[in-house]
Amino acid sequence: MAKREVLHVNGSNHQNPIPTAVKIGNMVYTSAIIGSDPETGEMPERVEDEVANLFHYMREIMELAGGTVDDIAHLSVSATDREYKKIVNVEWLKMFPNEIDRPARHTSVKNLREGLRVQIEMTAVL
Repeated sequence: MAKREVLHVNGSNHQNPIPTAVKIGNMVYTSAIIGSDPETGEMPERVEDEVANLFHYMREIMELAGGTVDDIAHLSVSATDREYKKIVNVEWLKMFPNEIDRPARHTSVKNLREGLRVQIEMTAVL
């Protein structure tokens, strides 16, 4: 049986004792990824920057796992306002421009930790 490999990325740290992502065999799972600044760990003022950081972290996690964003199978997006889905779609289309080759995705409106507007959970198959 494959051992769990913990994947750490700079800037996206949890308040609880959980890793950002794990790889087990050919599977990659994330905890809730937040859009903090990769260099400072601080939350940006603009939601557009927060969302761009989320997609930065997805790329970084996939590289650490030995894959690419093409290996992402599913994203769960949580947002505090349905309008943020439009901002997510901007980065989504940059990362996945081919309409016949995109991961599955679900977006829901939720209360998130104070200071967060959008967070993402990801599952990938290498």
